[in-house]
Amino acid sequence: MATSNILRGTMLLTSGIFISKFLGMIYVIPFEWLVGEKGSALYFYAYNPYNILLSISTVGVPLAVSKFVAKYNTLGDYETGRRMFKSGILLMAVTGFIAFLTLFFSAEFLATRMLSENGSSGNSVEDATMVIQMVSFALIIIPSMSIVRGFFQGYESMGPTALSQVVEQIARIVFLLIAAYLILNVYNGTIAMAVGFATFAAFIGAIASCFVLFIYWKKRKPYLDKKIQQQQVSYNLPMKDLFIELFRYAGPFILVGIATSLYQLVDQFTFNRTMVDIGFSQSEAENALGSFNFLSHKLVIIPVTLATGLSLAMLPAITKSYTEQKRDQMLKQMNQSFQIIILFVLPAVVGLSILSNEAYGSLYGLNNIETYGALLGWYAPVGIFFALFTVSSAVLQGIDKQKFAVISLSIGLLIKISLNIPFIHLFGAKGAILTTLLTVATVVTLNMWKIKTAVNFPLRELTKRSMLIAIFTTIMGIIVWLLKWGLGFFISYSDGRLEAIIVLFVGVLTGILIYLWLSYQSTLLERVLGNRVRVFDRFLKK
Repeated sequence: MATSNILRGTMLLTSGIFISKFLGMIYVIPFEWLVGEKGSALYFYAYNPYNILLSISTVGVPLAVSKFVAKYNTLGDYETGRRMFKSGILLMAVTGFIAFLTLFFSAEFLATRMLSENGSSGNSVEDATMVIQMVSFALIIIPSMSIVRGFFQGYESMGPTALSQVVEQIARIVFLLIAAYLILNVYNGTIAMAVGFATFAAFIGAIASCFVLFIYWKKRKPYLDKKIQQQQVSYNLPMKDLFIELFRYAGPFILVGIATSLYQLVDQFTFNRTMVDIGFSQSEAENALGSFNFLSHKLVIIPVTLATGLSLAMLPAITKSYTEQKRDQMLKQMNQSFQIIILFVLPAVVGLSILSNEAYGSLYGLNNIETYGALLGWYAPVGIFFALFTVSSAVLQGIDKQKFAVISLSIGLLIKISLNIPFIHLFGAKGAILTTLLTVATVVTLNMWKIKTAVNFPLRELTKRSMLIAIFTTIMGIIVWLLKWGLGFFISYSDGRLEAIIVLFVGVLTGILIYLWLSYQSTLLERVLGNRVRVFDRFLKK
């Protein structure tokens, strides 16, 4: 895949993921209105174990299938990729069902360890058990569905993944909001029951996604069959060797795919009890945990979607360049990938940190905004390291150094486990955020060191442009902060939700225009994204 094709695939995937994540953020507003902070915390308790079991049940196979198919397509053997696709679907059906049984019957065990025994004002173990069991049904379908996405990505076709993700999210949100509203306002049900059906919406979304992927498969199958008929090379791998190679790729994808969930799981098992130990109530601890690990995370993850889309588009491309031993092309692809992430994600997380109170208040209300807005401000910088972790891990997998991604992630997890409780004792709720920041930054540093030593990756150009991006981001940040300070004499987020939205809108728009103008006039955008951005010259001259 040429560099321009990586950009095209990245933008397609990023658009789909962004829409999906944006919808996933927006629905939280009416959902939080319906179920409150207590219900939001309960929802988070269900989804984190679910995400971990989902990644384990797929054993990294979907992304590994993408890499596997890309490799053998490059070698001219399309039949081997098809054989792996068929076997992978069957394997995922089995592991998905096992994961469903595991999560369903371990729900009570998990719930008792997430919730402190003190403080009856929070959610009960019975409520947490029920919502975990409700979300577990999605595990029956999603692993097999994800194989189809991975197969298409191996063919450098990103449309099926992008569209199916959007449809899945729309179906999930529509069911979630309607079910929650009817249970609470028509049938006078409990918050726990409403949240339970909200988590079951993952199953409904998965069915909708399967329908979209089935249509794509029926449409593309004649073309894919023709590729097999025309192939002149066949490696005829025995099924045993085929699976050995697949799992050699797949293993590291497991931990990489659940990295964020693992860090959040450490918080789930340590945060509430530690906060209670230092004087907070169970309810206060749950609300703080939900504010940054669920509500704020949905905001921070929006700019990180670029990294997710980029890594999915980049993996088969770098695999192809590495297989064909086209080193210069591979290094160019890697360099551009890192530059794109820093170019867009760094200013986004800095802006979010400066406007944290306004962003949190606009979306989730002004209740305890000084506390929750501040937590978002501390949590926002984690986004740049989440993004760099995602891309650096994809690069390691593309150059067959995926085992090191497991080593670096394991070191990071040990840091998170070791420091989380001491940092919470020292800094309160911010302590959990600081340990996550330190953890992910360490993992990114280790990954970059390995990439540098493995392929002699040149850092000079990346460093120079990163410094320029940092300068422009600093200028943007100062101007946005001054604007926010100036607006404070006339309008303030603390005056109401509408005022918070106005300050947020003005601040975001100003920041975007300043940063893009600086990047465009300095030719930074052109150097990172290519000559196509000069199309705006005609508008600027007018």
